[in-house]
Amino acid sequence: MVAIFSDKKEFIFKAVVDMYTDVATHPEKTFHFPTGRLACLFVGYPGHQLDLIPAAAPESFAGVGYPFAAGVIRQGDVVLDVGSGSGTDTLIASTLAGPGGKVYGLDMTDAMLAKLERNAAAMGARNVVALRGNAEEIPLPDASVDVVTSNGVLNLVPDKPRAFAEIARVLKPGGRLQISDIALAKPVSEKSRADPKLWAECVVGAVVEDDYVAKLREAGLDVEVIGRLDYFAGSVSQDTRRVAHGLGAHTVVMRGTRVAAG
Repeated sequence: MVAIFSDKKEFIFKAVVDMYTDVATHPEKTFHFPTGRLACLFVGYPGHQLDLIPAAAPESFAGVGYPFAAGVIRQGDVVLDVGSGSGTDTLIASTLAGPGGKVYGLDMTDAMLAKLERNAAAMGARNVVALRGNAEEIPLPDASVDVVTSNGVLNLVPDKPRAFAEIARVLKPGGRLQISDIALAKPVSEKSRADPKLWAECVVGAVVEDDYVAKLREAGLDVEVIGRLDYFAGSVSQDTRRVAHGLGAHTVVMRGTRVAAG
């Protein structure tokens, strides 16, 4: 991961926010990455699970895998969804945590957060709380959540070690983790990685799979890869498929725990 100065980081965040504002407000559009309910089914979500949540949530889905394959959420858990978007994973997590649990949906795109709140209200999910922020600075106290879930978001974060450290910080010792994200077979060139517009493409922000796992472990998160998927095979863009293929870009699904201190 190359170093990115704060002004460049701001441009990257803006490019990401602009892209996902478009996904939130124009779900009928075709994007270079799979979106919507069909994308959910493509990456592995069971239809019956999607039927439990309002249709307006998965219509703006832009995840890259099925993190719930990890099976780590229990009744009564406090869950943090890093990069909640319009709420597909947040609302599914709310059904798994139950009325005795709580689910925080964290996102930096206002249009997505507003949609999450509308979807939670439509579903009557009183255990859902929308939070504005990003993965590099999570607005929650230390050791305050039982589970962190994230789907296709951390590849967009410029400072991954900081984001992984933040996830470890907010997780309770022994807390659980489920992640679906994009990883690579070969690294991206520094020239491509320095272009803010390319970060929202879900490819150039990604890192090599072994490096991804190593960085999570360095942050105190003991993870294992439990699944992989050729996510970009679902893209309608020939250019996106070509770039992804050249880098060996693919989805990894991971399960993990925060290592207990001492």
